[in-house]
Amino acid sequence: MIIGGGIVGLATAYRLTERFSDAHIRVLEKEAGVGQHQTGHNSGVLHCGLYYKPGSTKARLAVDGIRQMVGFCRDNQIPHEICGKLVVAADESEVPRLKGLLDRGMANGLEGLRWLQRDEMREIEPNVGGVAGLRVPQEGIVDYPRVCQVLVEKLTQRGVEVVTHARLTRARRNGSGWVAETTAGEFPAGFLINCAGLHCDRVAESAGEAREMRVVPFRGEYYKIRNDRQHLVRHLIYPVPDPQFPFLGVHFTRLIHGGIEAGPNAVLAFAREGYRKTDFNVSDLLDALSYPGLWRFLRKYPSMAWYELRRSFSREIFCQSLQRLVPGIRPDDLAPGGSGVRSQLITPGGEIVQDFQLIARPNALHVLNAPSPAATASLAIGAEIAGMIAA
Repeated sequence: MIIGGGIVGLATAYRLTERFSDAHIRVLEKEAGVGQHQTGHNSGVLHCGLYYKPGSTKARLAVDGIRQMVGFCRDNQIPHEICGKLVVAADESEVPRLKGLLDRGMANGLEGLRWLQRDEMREIEPNVGGVAGLRVPQEGIVDYPRVCQVLVEKLTQRGVEVVTHARLTRARRNGSGWVAETTAGEFPAGFLINCAGLHCDRVAESAGEAREMRVVPFRGEYYKIRNDRQHLVRHLIYPVPDPQFPFLGVHFTRLIHGGIEAGPNAVLAFAREGYRKTDFNVSDLLDALSYPGLWRFLRKYPSMAWYELRRSFSREIFCQSLQRLVPGIRPDDLAPGGSGVRSQLITPGGEIVQDFQLIARPNALHVLNAPSPAATASLAIGAEIAGMIAA
């Protein structure tokens, strides 16, 4: 039994059908359809493993995962494109960090990485700023909601039950197995897999795990580039990550069905599914505010948290960040876009958990931290989980 019908839960079910062809598998999803939260609210990028620490689970599964995802999309006629990405050093102070990214990408096995001087960058992106760039040809864009639709079709053909409107209220032990008490009824299972995303820590706690680390939601907000200004961006344009900032920073993304998106920022949300600034959930907010790890995080990054809040309410400040990559972009070029909420695990000490966290028990497995690039790596994560269960 899998709790959570996002792309990781569905991909896990798909890989389990390959590994255990005679198993009875059920996916429980609390919404009316699959992929309604992190899967359906991201920018649709295929990440190839540039940023992640060599040897980490995230690096290994990202590099393998993009190959699996591209192959799955190709075999099933799912819209995708390997358009490449440009990572830009905005000034000389960022050049050493960009060189570090090149080394990290090579250590992770990425192919075709190319260092670019200013003039070479502008052959690829004529309107880009900066002093140097790194061309990452393996990155691309994809329609993740369509991936989920195809996965559901294939799972149904293989006899997997995908039950919607089934919000978990309690995971109750039953001998050596489980009973999932949900809004759609009770479901027995011998093995429980927690792929609940934004609520994964709560599901783990319901199943008897100590909730030492906690999910803290960060909303990522996007702007859309006006149609008559989309010529400013041809591919994907990213900044060099700031080591003082635990997220990638705002960037430009081409969308698979047309258009250019700019973002996301990373502002603390007042609800785990708080896609609007006005969204507020008392339970979620009290859960976050009562967690010492959040306050320690804010003490570590006070200027960042304040800046993100200001940038959330100011198109001009948001635009200034984008101008480091594309100087010609103007505030009037930006129209309000969508948003997503990251499920980000934070330690009691206030540290962002960077790597994927897969916690195995004799009759359960919990995916406790699966931020980006989890969508890209979902099929590889599913294969990893299937292997852990088999072991």
